[in-house]
Amino acid sequence: MTFYKLNTKYKDRLFRLIFKEKKELLELYNAVNGSNYTDPEELEITTMDDVVYMGMKNDLSFIIGDIMNLYEHQSTFSPNLPLRGLFYFAAVYREYVEPIKQKLYTESAVYIPFPQYIVFYNGTKEMPERQELKLSDIFGGNGKGKTPALECTALVLNINLGKNTELMERCRILKEYAQFIATVRNYMAKDMEREEAVERAVDDCIRNEILSDILRKNRNEVVEMILEEWDENEYREYLKEESWNEGHEAGKKIGMEDGKRIGEIKGVIKTCMEFRAPREETLERIKKAFELEQGEAEKYIEEYWK
Repeated sequence: MTFYKLNTKYKDRLFRLIFKEKKELLELYNAVNGSNYTDPEELEITTMDDVVYMGMKNDLSFIIGDIMNLYEHQSTFSPNLPLRGLFYFAAVYREYVEPIKQKLYTESAVYIPFPQYIVFYNGTKEMPERQELKLSDIFGGNGKGKTPALECTALVLNINLGKNTELMERCRILKEYAQFIATVRNYMAKDMEREEAVERAVDDCIRNEILSDILRKNRNEVVEMILEEWDENEYREYLKEESWNEGHEAGKKIGMEDGKRIGEIKGVIKTCMEFRAPREETLERIKKAFELEQGEAEKYIEEYWK
C-alpha cells in the first residue's frame, strides 16, 4: 500500500473547498443556528491564510450579524481544540481592531463581535452527536474554584452519516459531504489500492448526484486531498505518544523471549509499520530512542521490517 509523504505546505481540505463560497457557507450557518439569512453578501470572510499553529490551520472564519464564527473540520478528536481556538480568535480580533487600536486606551468600550466556535467532526471513533469542550477543562488544578481570566468553548458536532440528521436535512451540501466520506470509507475497507478506492467512490457519488458538481469540476484535486488527508490522520496517530508507547509495550512482551531491549525495538518497528511510517524515518526513530549506531539500527530494520 502506498504511503504519501505529507506536504508541509498547507493545502485546502475538501471541507473548505465545499464551503468556500459564501452561498454554501451561509446555508451551513443557517442550519447550525436556525437562522434565515438570505443575502450571502452579509457574510464577511475573516479566514486568515497565514495563521498556522503547530502545523494546523483553521478552515473558515467569518462575521455575520455581529457574530465572529470560527468553523473547523476535524477527523481526529483532541481535547485541546479550545486552546487552538483561543490562539486563532486572538489573531483575528487583533486584526479586527487594528484600524481602531488607539481607542483601546480611551474610556469608551471597544465592542467586538461575539465569538462562536464550531468543530465539525467526522472521525471514525464513536462520539456523541454534540458536545462542548472548554478551555477551563484543561487548566491546571491550582485554579479550581476560581473564575478563570480566559475561556474558550468549542461546540463539536458529529457529522458522520446518520448523526445530527436534523442538521443534515437543513443543509443539503453538508449531508452530501457526509455521504461522500461514508462512500470513500466503504471503498477503503475493500481489498484494493487507495487510489482505486477513492476513484471508485468519486464515480459512485457523481452517478448518484452526491457533491456531483464539485467532484466533476475538481476531481483530481479532490482525489489528492482525500489521499493526503487519510495519510495525515494515520501519520498523526502514529506520532502520538500513546502509539509510540504501544510499541514499547508490545516489545516488552516479545522481550520475554528475546531480551527486553531487542523486544522493545521490534515492538517499535512493528508499530511504525502498522501506521505505514516511512522506513527511513523509522530507522532514525529507533536510532534516537535506543541510542543505536547507524549500522546497528540498519540491521534491526533489515531483520524486523517485514
